[in-house]
Amino acid sequence: MEILNKKLFRTTWVLVLIFGLFFQVHAQNDNEKIQAAFTKSYELENGGDYTNASKALKEVYDENSYEINIRLGWLSYQSGFFTESAAYYEKAIVLKPLSIEARLGYAYPASAMGNWNFVINKYEEILEIDPSNSLVLYRMGSIYYGKENYANAIKYYEKAANFYPFDYDITIMYAWTNYQLGKLREARVLFQKALMITPGDKSALEGLGLIQ
Repeated sequence: MEILNKKLFRTTWVLVLIFGLFFQVHAQNDNEKIQAAFTKSYELENGGDYTNASKALKEVYDENSYEINIRLGWLSYQSGFFTESAAYYEKAIVLKPLSIEARLGYAYPASAMGNWNFVINKYEEILEIDPSNSLVLYRMGSIYYGKENYANAIKYYEKAANFYPFDYDITIMYAWTNYQLGKLREARVLFQKALMITPGDKSALEGLGLIQ
């Protein structure tokens, strides 16, 4: 009986080893195919062929791959397939719930389709994850400024300005928002600061001209 058990053990060990090597080789081959697909997709994208760049990745598509989904989200957006692009970005977010880049990516097709409520929703999610994200704070301010909702816009510009006090884009929009709200003293100071950042800036000079 002991000899039989030893033989069974050896046989089992050999089978495990064989299957282990098989799956290792299989996984290595899959990784090589995926790497090759990504390389091909970048080459095609650089040539402006977004459709075939997407096709290269779809040939190795894995719905559980964050990297493939987010890449297809970008390529689909570049191809003008906005609904498809948003769907890929959504899958990426499900796979990586804290991903900021996937939410930023989702905003591209959503804004292209005019779905601003979806964009705002994703930006709010980002700010829950990263309250100091100046890019999103600036974009949220710009969305509300475009809607002429200056009371909301200034909240985001003010936060962004606290993080980046000497950034031109933030400063000039913060200045114009103050101007729109009738806060002329604050607007003047900010327009003057914008001129320190970008001497001779036309927007800042226009703002100061309206105040004076």
